[in-house]
Amino acid sequence: MMRTVEVLLVILILGAAYVAASSIITLPSPSKVSPVALNRLAFTTLQELDSRYDLSSAVFQTNNLTKWGNLQVALSASLPPNIVYNLTVYNVNTASNVAPLYSSVASFSNAANLGVGSDASSYLVASSDVSYRFSPQNITSNGAPITLYILNCSDTAGWWITGYTPSGLAQTVYSLLAPYFSTTVMVQNTSQLNQLINGYPLQGEALNNSVIINTCGEAVPIPQNFSRFGLNSTLGWDSAHNSYAKYDYTLGKVTQLYNWTWVSIVGYPFYYVTNTGFLNATQNSWGIYGMNAVTSYGLSAFLQGLDNQNYNYVGSSTQAPGPVTLTNLAQSMCNYYGLYPSTYQTSTRALPASVSATYNLTVTTNLFNPTSITGTLCNPGTLYRHHWTTNGVSNYRGAFFALGMTRIPDIRLAALGILCDYQPSKYSSLYTAGGTNRLVVLQLGTVGGG
Repeated sequence: MMRTVEVLLVILILGAAYVAASSIITLPSPSKVSPVALNRLAFTTLQELDSRYDLSSAVFQTNNLTKWGNLQVALSASLPPNIVYNLTVYNVNTASNVAPLYSSVASFSNAANLGVGSDASSYLVASSDVSYRFSPQNITSNGAPITLYILNCSDTAGWWITGYTPSGLAQTVYSLLAPYFSTTVMVQNTSQLNQLINGYPLQGEALNNSVIINTCGEAVPIPQNFSRFGLNSTLGWDSAHNSYAKYDYTLGKVTQLYNWTWVSIVGYPFYYVTNTGFLNATQNSWGIYGMNAVTSYGLSAFLQGLDNQNYNYVGSSTQAPGPVTLTNLAQSMCNYYGLYPSTYQTSTRALPASVSATYNLTVTTNLFNPTSITGTLCNPGTLYRHHWTTNGVSNYRGAFFALGMTRIPDIRLAALGILCDYQPSKYSSLYTAGGTNRLVVLQLGTVGGG
């Protein structure tokens, strides 16, 4: 009986202590235990309102009562019921003579004041009418602007450009590269090409140091003067071997003489010559008339001419590494210039790395990572510059960009290779500077629940 009484007394004492302690201890409110991060809530809400550009649209049309009212309805629906807000739109002033950086445009609120516990976030939006442009730096040589020539010869045929025409490729490469050159000239026929080979500009442009892009694929336009019966037949026709490899040799000599950069966009360079006039009865053994096969002798002849060697009728070889990948430099330049060919390509006509020693060539740009096949190192998509040394001083004169990719050609690769090699800058600017940006500030506070 005594133990039962003792237990009851202990319970009474503990209960009295609990009641006494509870009466003097004040527990924190739920809002203080787990406070609302108002600035984060404000920023998240602004992002959500602009997820479909509704916020951006409304803040540039504050006079449109429907849009402005719908924004307030959407904002109210996005916030918890115990949150009060004030949304203010500011114009961002960019003119140098304007004193305040921000000027208020419009605002709305659902409370007379937000109390002392408010917080805010800001969000910058741009007008949908804003358009950007860039001013490209012109490609130069020793500070002097150079010319871009695009072979758009109407009297030629193309090969290994399946699905395309030389004219179509010429128009595309013009749109990609012309902004980076002070002068771009479309070579419209082989007669105009003959004029260039003989050292005469077409429009008074600078002839030296030019970039020449051949859009005929594996075929090279040949003027009639270099035919076997033409005025310059000795510079075009190898009578001992019944071959136009001599013409490719002449092209190599001219490329070195005028310090041209010759661009072959696909396949085996200089494998054919083409002229739908005097070669109209000749086909390339695949049924394409206006084209004559020079085969592997054309590439060797061109490189001999580029290196100022004596002409020798000898074949050349290419490698077929298969899948290749863009270099890290090329991929970074894709982002810079806004050109996005596939990172993976197929190369079946890559030049072996040994051509560098044979023809005094220096690799200045690898568009694709060098690779080995059957023990032979090759350079798919490489720009070579011809060099020689005089009195201990290295000189560069003439260049050759051989893509060697499998058909169908991606002409963006040719443009990307030239841009990677010269790396002209892009200077960005706005078409319109004033009134294109507005700052939205959302201030939040809490009511009740304290």
